[in-house]
Amino acid sequence: MLTPAGKECRHFFGDYFRGRHIERCRLLEAHKLRWTPDLCNECPVPDILQANACEHQTLIPRLERPIFFMRPEVRMRAECSKCACQVVEPAIGCGQCVALPAVWVVGTNQET
Repeated sequence: MLTPAGKECRHFFGDYFRGRHIERCRLLEAHKLRWTPDLCNECPVPDILQANACEHQTLIPRLERPIFFMRPEVRMRAECSKCACQVVEPAIGCGQCVALPAVWVVGTNQET
């Protein structure tokens, strides 16, 4: 569903049936964080989900203020449930769940 920022996100829920206006973020709700529509403007989740569709990756959100007087922003931490490791770059993944093609692996020479 489209977020208030205009990005596609599977965690956003909006109910507009017959004049209703109910919006929420299921990811933040699951982690007991308060959601407001302005958080969607800079949220990294839609970009991460578009770049990496690994079913083993779990996103863990947190709200942080860059400087104490600024508004909170969504920050993500990712973990892989298959290899039980912390993912350094959520948009790429852990590198163990999906095998990379031999062309991308450093040190393999396919030219013969």
